[in-house]
Amino acid sequence: MNQLRLWVLLGGLVLTSQFTFAQMRGFELGGGIGVSNYFGDLNTSWRVNRLHLAGGIGARYNFNDRLALRFGATYGEISGFDSDSKNDFELRRNLSFKSIIVDGTAQFEFNFMPYVHGHRDYFYTPYMFAGFSMFYFTPRAEFEGQWYKLPELGTEGQFRGEEYNTTQAALAYGFGFKMDLSYRWSFNVELSSRKLFTDYLDDVSGVYADIRDIRAQRGETAASLADRSFEPKIGEPGRQRGNGKKNDMYIFLTVGVMYYFGDIRCPEFLRK
Repeated sequence: MNQLRLWVLLGGLVLTSQFTFAQMRGFELGGGIGVSNYFGDLNTSWRVNRLHLAGGIGARYNFNDRLALRFGATYGEISGFDSDSKNDFELRRNLSFKSIIVDGTAQFEFNFMPYVHGHRDYFYTPYMFAGFSMFYFTPRAEFEGQWYKLPELGTEGQFRGEEYNTTQAALAYGFGFKMDLSYRWSFNVELSSRKLFTDYLDDVSGVYADIRDIRAQRGETAASLADRSFEPKIGEPGRQRGNGKKNDMYIFLTVGVMYYFGDIRCPEFLRK
């Protein structure tokens, strides 16, 4: 419901943006660097103690001083460890993962204030955005000194050929702040979040499968990675392993610069 309200609000702002005083059009290209973080079954308390380096590139087209369309690509890493938790069950469950994230987005941006490159008054603004994302992930876990890709091991009893897809869609939304450094160059700070349609970002979602079945289908390594709990083991078939009712999510916090290739145009009523 919160995401629906965000889209309705953005749609209303887009409509009202047609009545602004200036016509700033043109492309911007740039890039940024920052951090990425994960929230999900292996980070239920919203910890930010495992930030990872992230970076990306982007292109923005300004329709006017309020509305823009941006395409971007970001590469980052995420991780989660039950050992960081203060919850007794999670500590005993003892699961962990790392994954790369390759993320591509298309999103509309709305400037809360008029924003015109080179203007002495309107050279900065906070903004909000919403759009769509496609991303690739591949959760891995360490076992006896080696790292294994978890999707292909069926750790929750998935049959061969029924593993979850590691390329998924998401909703992208967030807030940012942009400011001119010069007429051509601008500075951006942005917090971007993803609303996912999968709960397997961390390879944890449902219940424990029968370890004997996993061992028979996938081997001893898969069985060991399916239940890494401390003795006595808690991985009884059907017992909760994760919370499949709430999907995972990840965020990017980035700082970047953009170069503006466009020009400033007078509004139509001033040309007549």
